Amino acid sequence: MKSNRLCSRRHFLQASRFGLGTLALATLLKQDGLLGAPVKPALGMDAQFDLLPKAQHFPGKAKAMISLFMMGGPSQMDLFDPKPMLTKYDGQSFPGEIKYDNLAQASSKVFGSPWKFSKHGECGMELSELLPHLAKVADDICLIRSMSSGVSNHAQGLYAINSGRITGGNPALGSWLTYGLGCETEELPAYMVLSHPGGLPTFQSDHFTNGWLPALYQGTVVRATEPRILNLDPPTTLAGEGQRRQLDLLSSLNEEHASDHPAEHDLRARIASYELAANMQTAAKEALDISNEPESVKKLYGVDNPTTRDYATRCLIARRLVERGVRYVQVLNSGQSWDQHGSLISALPANCAATDQPCAALITDLKQRGLLESTVVQWTGEMGRLPVLQNDAGREKWGRDHNTFGFSQWVAGGGFKAGHVHGETDEWGHKAVIDEVKHYDWHATLLHAFGLDHTKLNYKRNGLAATLTNDPGAKVVEKLLA
Repeated sequence: MKSNRLCSRRHFLQASRFGLGTLALATLLKQDGLLGAPVKPALGMDAQFDLLPKAQHFPGKAKAMISLFMMGGPSQMDLFDPKPMLTKYDGQSFPGEIKYDNLAQASSKVFGSPWKFSKHGECGMELSELLPHLAKVADDICLIRSMSSGVSNHAQGLYAINSGRITGGNPALGSWLTYGLGCETEELPAYMVLSHPGGLPTFQSDHFTNGWLPALYQGTVVRATEPRILNLDPPTTLAGEGQRRQLDLLSSLNEEHASDHPAEHDLRARIASYELAANMQTAAKEALDISNEPESVKKLYGVDNPTTRDYATRCLIARRLVERGVRYVQVLNSGQSWDQHGSLISALPANCAATDQPCAALITDLKQRGLLESTVVQWTGEMGRLPVLQNDAGREKWGRDHNTFGFSQWVAGGGFKAGHVHGETDEWGHKAVIDEVKHYDWHATLLHAFGLDHTKLNYKRNGLAATLTNDPGAKVVEKLLA
């Protein structure tokens, strides 16, 4: 019996996918940039949820970012912000008011830095003797000495710096960037997280959560040891054509189900993860394998040194990932290893010994490859430390309590000023007093470097257009930009 029913587009594609090369041809043309389809506009309230490359709101130099996040709160007056007053009044009572986080071990005694500072580079940037390698690239970094979030503890500080709010459950910065700009590769995740052998930092997945953005934009965690991503190899019985046919069938079933449930963003994310997993079987192995890097490059990072080997390897992998089109890479520490409430005199040098050379090498390597101009490298923690002693139980046990009213971070590349020091804290290194940079100002400025307007990069949530900056006073700090 002859049917008069018209064949729908979906049924036509399903019926012809194994008999025609049309779809495969279209995919290849798209990958090679020959399809002629326009790039999607930067996302706003009418966002479509995928990882295809998206246009900036306006021209921006930054294309990728590497976040070197030091969970715990590095001591700014011992690393980046020299304060002669601390040395002059070392051991005496602090003359002003201090907001302590840990009253049980609090002390009002001024703690002068045990380490010397000196000027480096043509810019004359003053840095601690604990950072000899960073000192060599002083002319390439922008040092911000006036960061502030004004919240009291690690969780709130992390949330402020990483997600723009002081409460949990919100999207991380990497999720916002991949949501807004997509990715330049279809073979690797857009957002990758390089974990420490000792495990993730405190608050674990809060560092790379997609929050209430679609699950497609969450970070992909990479193990610190081999195999860095589990289950990349298919079973022998499925390798090759068998696996390809199975994936094709799964893809067709998934797409049919997704078309019937267009609001299910988690479903879309799961489908995308299946497709990405197949591509990663070869691409991820190659990207995460540093064995073919020249020995000179490995030595530059410190891969040959047991003290620096882990962090050096992960910094080198971070460079390889952005080189291959990954949008955002986080390099994380373990626990709160920069949280020196005690034993600062021994613990802080150990932290620096493990990370200083790899961080500086990352800048040098990116610059030599012509990637620094388009790659933002950020070094920060969630807070800084106080100018007074904590745990006054003998010099070897001295530490510093939390401080979120004035701390330091540095940034390099991606359109930020090089060889530049921005802002000041007071004479004690306690509070930002000149050119203060609130966490939401930093985010507005960073998005601007990527060509994104922080007021327009939004996601409709509960009837409102939610943004990363989440503050009506957020502003782009033009002085930080080249």
